[in-house]
Amino acid sequence: MTKDYSAVLLEGDGDSDYARYMRTDLLLSLQRHPDEVVHRDELLFQTVHQSTELWLKLASAEAAEACRHIMSGEFDAAARLLTRGARCFSLVTDQLDIMRFLSPWDFQTIRTVLGNGSGFESPGWNGVREVSRALDAGFMELVQGRPIDLLGLYQHGQDTPTYRLAEALIEWDERIAVWRVSHYKMATRIIGHHVVGTKGTPVDVLAKLIKQRFFPELWRIRTELTTLGPMGVGVEAE
Repeated sequence: MTKDYSAVLLEGDGDSDYARYMRTDLLLSLQRHPDEVVHRDELLFQTVHQSTELWLKLASAEAAEACRHIMSGEFDAAARLLTRGARCFSLVTDQLDIMRFLSPWDFQTIRTVLGNGSGFESPGWNGVREVSRALDAGFMELVQGRPIDLLGLYQHGQDTPTYRLAEALIEWDERIAVWRVSHYKMATRIIGHHVVGTKGTPVDVLAKLIKQRFFPELWRIRTELTTLGPMGVGVEAE
């Protein structure tokens, strides 16, 4: 008996199993309709930001599971998930490149329909911040509970699961920072400096936020290693 691959097996909306599983009818209806848009580049603007929300959702999910692995002592499993999550930030950073095709003047038209919406209200970004704080708390609890000598770990423990976890946390933090830098440069490329965003926040506040770190101890230990190194005389610690 020949299998009928044209048959639709899944329940839901759509005329194919692909449409029903991916919910493409709903997904592709989430952008403003051509009759609603005030500028054609609204589709570009919404595509970048909506897809960013999905990648941040995935990144947060990976990090949340990594937290559970840390609590269970499964450091290599946690590191693998964090590496996957960090890759999401590379993808959202790369896609910002297409925003260079949105002209500063055209954005002023799009801005009229954004209301008081702001990236600070992004559920994806707020989820990333929340899970990053949980990661830091979990790792520091691990360090204090063992206890783990971070300085010794970085000097002599580079083949250990704990070291791999620490470096995965650093990569997570660094990828976020690179994304924030790119986002800030994109914003200033479009709306300039010394202006306020749609939420009334000065755009240059973003530049100050770039310096924030989710895992300060892991960054501090690098400064300590540099001051202790053979070329460390005269190096000022932060």
